[in-house]
Amino acid sequence: MGNAATRKQSWQDGTWESADGLTLHYRDYAGKENRPPILCIPGLTRNARDFEPVADAFAGEWRVIVAELRGRGESDYSKNPETYKPATYVEDIAGLLEHLGLEKVVALGTSLGGIVSMLMAFQHPGLFAGVVLNDIGPDVDEAGLDRIRDYVGHGGSYPTWMHAARALQETSDDIYPDYEMSDWLRLAKRMMVVGNSGRISFDYDMKIAEPFLQPPPAPVDMWPLFGALAGRPVLALRGELSDILSPETLAKMKSEMPEMEAVTVPGVGHVPTLEEPSAQAAIARLLGKIA
Repeated sequence: MGNAATRKQSWQDGTWESADGLTLHYRDYAGKENRPPILCIPGLTRNARDFEPVADAFAGEWRVIVAELRGRGESDYSKNPETYKPATYVEDIAGLLEHLGLEKVVALGTSLGGIVSMLMAFQHPGLFAGVVLNDIGPDVDEAGLDRIRDYVGHGGSYPTWMHAARALQETSDDIYPDYEMSDWLRLAKRMMVVGNSGRISFDYDMKIAEPFLQPPPAPVDMWPLFGALAGRPVLALRGELSDILSPETLAKMKSEMPEMEAVTVPGVGHVPTLEEPSAQAAIARLLGKIA
């Protein structure tokens, strides 16, 4: 890929308190006040740095707020791993919106963040002015879940950024087959952090894996949650090589919600990084329906 956006946006760091007393972190990029802010919710193991491409593309014109879920980035780790689940994340994000006094936002949810977005739309019908689902839908492919179970919570650390980037390349080359080493380095610096020991490791609490690895008590039908998105602009992005969101599920989503735009991002798997030109163009089209 090679050429990423070079325009870097500045932000303010903020915190809010969860109902169970954790201090949670968010980034706040300034934008026009006459538009609903873009609320970015990261995927399972990701953090606020994951949405730097979105901020670089849209902040200034749009206020961009990036939440860090509990146990990720600069947010507190929970002493109770059982709180690492979507229902708790919904409560936490609702607390952030209350803290900021926001009654209307545009949701941009990557993977797990998209599930949280659908849950919030179901519980808070008037909250979203528009929604972007990044490589997630009401049906999740087991092949992708098995792949995630194989790596989440396993930890590991690296002496240099080049070691970290090469390790990512070894495990994720099929997700980003066109990446050059500069791309792997950029991705490593979004996903990992230098610890107190000076070594580089993934920037999340390894205990987030515990509830994820437990079998659900019963299958959850997420189609009613997806249906709650109707009545506003909706964009569904799918990585062409995704093992989480199948072409069949994306087609069914489009059938259930014909007004939704469905875009396949070429040459990437789970998940698109949102620096891809086709992803940014699609997000811009959705925002154009809201502005």
